[in-house]
Amino acid sequence: MITWLDPQDPFPPVERALGPASDAPGLLAASRDLTPQRLLLAYRQGIFPWYSEGQPVLWWSTDPRMVLVPAALKISPSFRKTLRRVLRDPDWEIRVDDSFTEVMRACAMTPRDGQLGTWITNEIIAAYGALHRLDLAHSVEAWYQGERVGGLYGVALGRMFYGESMFAHRTDASKIALAALCAFLERHGVTMVDCQQETDHLASLGAAPIPRADFLAHVRAAAASPAIAPWDFDKGELRRWTGTNGIDGAP
Repeated sequence: MITWLDPQDPFPPVERALGPASDAPGLLAASRDLTPQRLLLAYRQGIFPWYSEGQPVLWWSTDPRMVLVPAALKISPSFRKTLRRVLRDPDWEIRVDDSFTEVMRACAMTPRDGQLGTWITNEIIAAYGALHRLDLAHSVEAWYQGERVGGLYGVALGRMFYGESMFAHRTDASKIALAALCAFLERHGVTMVDCQQETDHLASLGAAPIPRADFLAHVRAAAASPAIAPWDFDKGELRRWTGTNGIDGAP
């Protein structure tokens, strides 16, 4: 039995989430409200919303939890060559928070294997847009020849980043944005990105599951740390992965 939350109710302990033998492992609670305040409470407790249009807001705390250590991002030899080309080519840009809402809408419209529709509803877009205006949610965007061709968005609390979704309209565009983000986060002392769901795609990028208790212990410390400021970087961050020494394209 999951908990129904009225607007002023706190979240129940995450240990009450449905277990692996249930039809919805990790499901903890449901509510009607999806306010910025509720979202912040959720993230600080290792809880995230995930639901479809027409459903109540469903709150989850999965065990194990999929996470990505920024320094452990997998960079294949072929992708390393791609990043070197991106660094050399002035047609490629990395922009931060240029078009947050549009990134969310692009993520919502991107088809996913095994998924019908999208969980990024208008209600979700409005709630995360409010966090963005508070400088607590950010988008990282890959642009080519003046067109936004890929990107991602997520929530940043202290030295903790919670990844939400990605999209690509050009080969590797979302991975380029992720590579720039991971280099930026590593430079600022972020050692864990929350990926929420365990998928083969996330594993291919270097993410791995850890026990929920370990994840929560990390979140408590990281989210209480000083916030990163400013959120401002460009494709030069990609040098972290290319083996260049400050000279674009030079090994």
